[in-house]
Amino acid sequence: MNTLSPVERAAVDHVHTEPMREQVERWVAINSGTRNLAGVAAMGAVLADAFAALPGDLAMVDAAPVEQVDPSGAVAALDHAPHLHLIVRPEAPVQMLFTGHMDTVYPVDHPFQTMRVLPDGAWNGPGAADMKGGLAVMLAALKAVEASALAPRIGYEVVIGSDEETGSFSSAALLAKAARGKVAALTYEPALADGTLAGARGGTGNFSLIVTGRSAHAGRNPDDGRNAVLAAADLALRLVRARRAGLSVNPARIEGGGPNNVVPDHAILRVNFRPADAAAIADAQKALDVAIAEVALEHDVRIALHGSFNRPPKPIDPAAEALFGLVKQAGADLGIPIAWRATGGVCDGNNIAACGVPVVDTMGVRGGAIHSPDEFMLPESLAERAALSAVTILRIAERGRP
Repeated sequence: MNTLSPVERAAVDHVHTEPMREQVERWVAINSGTRNLAGVAAMGAVLADAFAALPGDLAMVDAAPVEQVDPSGAVAALDHAPHLHLIVRPEAPVQMLFTGHMDTVYPVDHPFQTMRVLPDGAWNGPGAADMKGGLAVMLAALKAVEASALAPRIGYEVVIGSDEETGSFSSAALLAKAARGKVAALTYEPALADGTLAGARGGTGNFSLIVTGRSAHAGRNPDDGRNAVLAAADLALRLVRARRAGLSVNPARIEGGGPNNVVPDHAILRVNFRPADAAAIADAQKALDVAIAEVALEHDVRIALHGSFNRPPKPIDPAAEALFGLVKQAGADLGIPIAWRATGGVCDGNNIAACGVPVVDTMGVRGGAIHSPDEFMLPESLAERAALSAVTILRIAERGRP
């Protein structure tokens, strides 16, 4: 440590007293795959008990309505577990936002359900890095801030969503509301194993294209049919042609069809776009519009589009650059080297940045291999990253800005 103030040193000492390891062990043992609503709700209840150690008003907020296209092509409601929302000192002069998610990508029947310690000391467990370790880091940092003399200067909101792994569709409005008036935000996605943070991020858009054709006998009168699967395949090929630097296009699935002797009258194309900037979003939307019009005409089918660009690209603007610089200096004073690089991944940081709030969205533990049975967390990074957050928050509280 180099130039920490007495208040900052006390906060660093405080995070080392927090039971982060025990919390992560308990939390990882709860399956909270997004669609395991009972498991996510149980995780939310455990987190509510833990975050009740902080002052303020804590509530479990019902998820906003979300629609999805089911395999039949019908647009149906999709339920989600409640989100955690905490408001602390809304009257304080400096206001920040802290966010995370309680869901994981591992469903209740996934074989990866327990944690083990690897020979090198890393913890291998479902959600250990992404992001139950990050939630423990967030809580420890905020408890250290609450124990400091600077606590009255800073107010904040905490949003822990139940659906981040599937796009935050039911928590997006809550996040946007919580972001209003905040000078900065920290999100607790995992950093890389070497501590590198995510800098600029591209955006994402997910779409379902519902194709309705006409059935017919494949041998007796095939020309009377309008093949929806063929039209969906044609859509996929046309959309891929829009791919360029700064815009990836991934037709991920075609659903539909039936017996080999029936011309299929129904298909759904699921496609994902990854735009690097607003121009790429415009190009993707144009590609969708043109492909739909051309395929509908050439195949004599009807095509309905459902979906959106739900996470805008997140550039590093001057405000974000200032926040990254503050985190880097805090790291230097703690003896923690901090660097960042652009990534193609997306998270709630994209949505927060779109609200005009600077955000560093990888303030969680160091780890890797997320979204796989090899997911790991470096347990020594719990106290390290909690100290980094606590010092960063205290410096923003003192200065009134990043």
